[in-house]
Amino acid sequence: MKRFSIITILLLSFITLKAQQILISDSAIISLITCSPGEEVYSKFGHTAIRINDSQKGVDLVFNYGIFSFETENFYYKFIKGETDYQLGIYDTRYFLPEYAQRNSIVWEQILNLTIVEKRNLINLLLKNYEPENRTYRYNFVFDNCSTRPRDKIIAALQGYIRFQPTNETKSFRQWVGVYVGTDTWLKFGIDIVFGMDADQPATTSESMFLPENLMTEFQTAQIHNSNGQIRKLVTEKKVLVNKNDSTVSNESWLFKPTSITLILLILGILLTIWDIKERKRHFKFFDTIILALTGIGGVIAFYLMFISIHPLVKSNLNLLWLNPINLVLALLIWIKPLRVALFYYQILNIALLVGALLAFALSTQAFNLATFPLIVLLLMRSTSWFALTKRKIFKNRNV
Repeated sequence: MKRFSIITILLLSFITLKAQQILISDSAIISLITCSPGEEVYSKFGHTAIRINDSQKGVDLVFNYGIFSFETENFYYKFIKGETDYQLGIYDTRYFLPEYAQRNSIVWEQILNLTIVEKRNLINLLLKNYEPENRTYRYNFVFDNCSTRPRDKIIAALQGYIRFQPTNETKSFRQWVGVYVGTDTWLKFGIDIVFGMDADQPATTSESMFLPENLMTEFQTAQIHNSNGQIRKLVTEKKVLVNKNDSTVSNESWLFKPTSITLILLILGILLTIWDIKERKRHFKFFDTIILALTGIGGVIAFYLMFISIHPLVKSNLNLLWLNPINLVLALLIWIKPLRVALFYYQILNIALLVGALLAFALSTQAFNLATFPLIVLLLMRSTSWFALTKRKIFKNRNV
């Protein structure tokens, strides 16, 4: 997944003049380019492109389906809603490789074992896709991205079909994403919060190729079966075009990881709850306001993605049992004393939802991030204690 830049725009303008005139010799080489992940969020999963290299014709171009721009009107709103548009770009390989060298990514090249007819078929498909009315497409993180598009074009160009080798490694979409974003990172925490039960479905071999390195691995052992019964390898050679320098190991402290932070909040909540019940006989509202506001904001995002956005894998999200959007309103209402009775009865529903979240966590109905467990317990503890303290005051006043 690759960011649009000013130099890329200039290069695209140059290539546009020649793209429709690409002619290749019989010795032309077409390859799949795979780039390892980078540090930026949009590059965490790597990148895929198609290279056409013909020294006889002086052609060495990269077809890249990962072009997007942060400067697009309402970019972030469209991104959250799932309406981000990407483009196919064409530019010289000599400008493509240095960018990934600067990013300290490995760039692999797999030479495709295509006939001259298949090579021309692929080029025609790519050029057709590059026409102004065709080059923009609605990006889908899982099912239509910069990895699946090159794969589909290569398969469509073959005079036969591809057979991928069976594998015993089966992962869910959530697990595949976790391979690239870590297990206890804030990015993984955020992704696990917005992913729903669909993300826990096993990804088929084809579906797992939304990740560039998975596509590279599957291509390496794949075979082309022709209609006449002939079988040939899809890839004849694999080599490294750009190597990665040794990078320094991250010194991020365990103290600032999601699980550590949520455990600290839970311990703090336990101490405050004991203080509330034993000493103060009332709730510490300031702490609850912060917790309710944060979970309410998270709930609004999860609710929006689940019911309004067109993103994949975010539907049927059981995180909404504890990440309640109403918490954002509740953070303000707990300060209004006349609403104490109404909030008392609302807490009965809220406690039931939180218990449901714990059951879903325990039964693995949906894969929850480990760092959410202390938050669910914290919310349940604070809601239950608030319920008990408020009940005592309400019924005491009524008896009077």
